[in-house]
Amino acid sequence: MKKKNTGKKVYIVFVAIVSIIVMIIGLAVTKNIGRPAAEIEREKALSKLSKMVKEIDPKEKQPAKAILTSEDRANVSRELPDIDTCEVVVRPTTDNYIEIYSSPEKAGEGVDGWLTKMGEEFNRKGGVNINGINYSVMIRKVNSGEAVDYISSKKAVPDAFTPSSNLWKYMLDSDGVKTNVISDSMVDNQAGLCVSNDVYKKLQSSYGKVDVKTIADATAKGEIRTGYTNPFASSAGLNLLVSILYEYGNGDIFSENAKEGFNNFQNNVPYVALTTMQIRESAEKGTFDAFVIEYQTYINDKTLSQNYTFVPYGYLHNNPLVALTSNGDKLQAIQAFSDYCSSDDAKRQAKEYGFDNPDNYKCSYRELSGDELREAQRFYKENKNANPVICVFVTDVSGSMLGAPINALQTSLINAMQYINNDNYVGIVSYADNVNVELPIKEFDTTQQEYFKGAVQSLHASGGTATFDGICVALDMIEKQLEETPNATPMIFVLSDGATNTGYKLEEINDVVKALKVPIYTIGYNANIDALKEISNINEAATINADTDDIMYQIKMLFNSSL
Repeated sequence: MKKKNTGKKVYIVFVAIVSIIVMIIGLAVTKNIGRPAAEIEREKALSKLSKMVKEIDPKEKQPAKAILTSEDRANVSRELPDIDTCEVVVRPTTDNYIEIYSSPEKAGEGVDGWLTKMGEEFNRKGGVNINGINYSVMIRKVNSGEAVDYISSKKAVPDAFTPSSNLWKYMLDSDGVKTNVISDSMVDNQAGLCVSNDVYKKLQSSYGKVDVKTIADATAKGEIRTGYTNPFASSAGLNLLVSILYEYGNGDIFSENAKEGFNNFQNNVPYVALTTMQIRESAEKGTFDAFVIEYQTYINDKTLSQNYTFVPYGYLHNNPLVALTSNGDKLQAIQAFSDYCSSDDAKRQAKEYGFDNPDNYKCSYRELSGDELREAQRFYKENKNANPVICVFVTDVSGSMLGAPINALQTSLINAMQYINNDNYVGIVSYADNVNVELPIKEFDTTQQEYFKGAVQSLHASGGTATFDGICVALDMIEKQLEETPNATPMIFVLSDGATNTGYKLEEINDVVKALKVPIYTIGYNANIDALKEISNINEAATINADTDDIMYQIKMLFNSSL
């Protein structure tokens, strides 16, 4: 009888164990049924990240405060690199010449080379003789917003300037720069939104017409995804900013309706791009249904003109020519070059390059002052993120960063502090062979700024390069902060030369980065840019190839558009 009971007990225990095992297996198999795939991948990524960070074992350093001084404040002249970092596309052929800054879409190469060709022809034909002196032209390719910074700060002032639109000329006027209009329009161009043909048809069906207001409304409602470029640097980006404010404010661009309308639009914009190329790459991946572009670029690209519809908006890109010199002879030389560019042959060539195309679009907006445009940029800076940003700077302090790269990194980060909004959350990680938390994430108030400066100043270079270990630690810090501020927008900025030689590899963390959807902006110092691009491309962030001369200005532009 005892043996029977014992056998029965063993059987019951066995059945119970088997039942528990079956139940565990069943739960494991069924727990993900009905859950979104992204949620499952995120959970797996967090589990994997936790194990990796435990293995990395980062050390938290004691941050030291540094005193904030007047040197830490905005200084445009100091931030700008030497003007020679901007390419000269037409070289003078005489000892006396006029220097012209031109926007890139007409002073580049190929289809963007109309003004380049005009300058070369003008010089080849001997330029112009003014009072017995021969003058040729020198044309330098400079982005319109950057050119305004050079001129207004007096860092480098050319004899003449031809931006994409009058908006930049108005800014110069408000900055107290005396401008003398030589030509209201060298060539005509238009800003527009490139809308995929399928989306255009849907919008037309839903709204009856497709214009900038339609696209802004559809974006605000989450029906489409729209991309645009940094309004501090890009003519199309600045134009879109003020156009949306104008449309929602019915001409009063700072009314409550204008601000609310822009904020609703901006809240559904995936990100603001640094360049048109970055936007186009994202559009090819399906990130954007509509994005800003100029007509001249659109019409010269068969892929765009066949698959997208061009929707003009805002102020015309009239490409004015303004003189900045008061020298009488040079003024005559500038006028002579302007006349050369307005000849019948020059206009014929302009059409071949995609300019001066007839269109029914007319801008009905009132003229904005430079002060209003500056205020619009300030509004954008303060309102571009509906929620605060959680940002971790991942700084490369390996031996390969020794000398100029680490010095440039420190100088540029300290200078760029002023372009980070105070309601954002900021931390710093450094990496070489090992990873250190130089500054835990906290709100970027004055105290955190003091610790930020102290942490950056204390960085020194030596050892190997564990880039992806540093990224893992930054991701972990961000995820923990998101538990406290769940509505914040996460970002990582990696500052490196791009050469990883120890720790985890990209392929080992790629799935984690992708699942957590944290954009990783990369900034290269004498860098392996292709390696950095691989990191940024995971979640469609930008890569900056910044040498030690222009890094301060590049980071300023990046932070203005992102932080």
